[in-house]
Amino acid sequence: MKMSGIRLVQDRLYSRKWGVFNHFLQVIQNDPNTKNSYGKQTDWDTLVNEFDTETLAKNLYEMGAGYYVITVMQGTKYMIAPNATFDKIAGTKPGEACSTRDLIEDLYQSLSKYDIDLFLYFTGDGPYKSVEEGKKFGFIEPRDVGVTKPFVEKWSSVLEEYSVRYGDKIKGWWIDGCYKDWFKYTDELLEMYYKACKKGNPNALVSLNPGLREDLENGFTYEDFLCGEQIDFTLIPKQRFYGTAQAHILAPLGVGECKLGQWGTFGIKRDAEYLIDYIKKVNEAGGVLTIDIGVYRDGKFDEEQKETLKRVGKNV
Repeated sequence: MKMSGIRLVQDRLYSRKWGVFNHFLQVIQNDPNTKNSYGKQTDWDTLVNEFDTETLAKNLYEMGAGYYVITVMQGTKYMIAPNATFDKIAGTKPGEACSTRDLIEDLYQSLSKYDIDLFLYFTGDGPYKSVEEGKKFGFIEPRDVGVTKPFVEKWSSVLEEYSVRYGDKIKGWWIDGCYKDWFKYTDELLEMYYKACKKGNPNALVSLNPGLREDLENGFTYEDFLCGEQIDFTLIPKQRFYGTAQAHILAPLGVGECKLGQWGTFGIKRDAEYLIDYIKKVNEAGGVLTIDIGVYRDGKFDEEQKETLKRVGKNV
């Protein structure tokens, strides 16, 4: 049986209606060829130190966003907060892979001033692109050979360190790459991530992404909200709960192209009026919407996207 505390957090998420997602990564904000980087490239630790959490929180408040999601990492060794477990397994020093600044804690402190909840993005395939570190964990290309239990044990221990450190400061986890077809995940293996997230906060909401789907579906038997990955704002939930999971959709607003497609890019594929109508329909059907937008290396938003979401916030 699900804990009553989980239902309270699900209700809290549902009441917030919509939120914002940011991809903050070495391959985007630290690539001099992207707009997000201002044409600048530094070491990872310097990049993380440039992120202005106060400005970001103020902008989210002015947009009316109820919660915020950010990538802890994706595909590489570069992570936005210290993690001794990662360094021990990977053989890295503080600042080389895991930043010396605790950006997650700083984000919490800034967002909490405006009552904006913090969610974190993590992955199920580890630092596979950073080959030397990926080998230490036991998962690199070709990824279709599937994950192993030793890999999941090591990688979930990294997740657990973060979970325990932040406790109830983190309201939920969106875990990507939990593919049963491609990576050969099973519920038994996915449960390690689920338990790691719950170790620090039993009432944290956990979602395990099965991949892009035409319709909403569960990625794990006992997850607390759906990942709901989409590429546009068109799908409407059929009900509020899918099994134990709160209906949720995540889609990118940007229209640009980068190494992740339209994720984390600028521009708008749908205008404010369309988004207002869409969010209302999603909410009426029992769902919640997370909008992925671009963010610069210093934590500032693109003006067009910011103004669009300000109009959304005033009318939803």
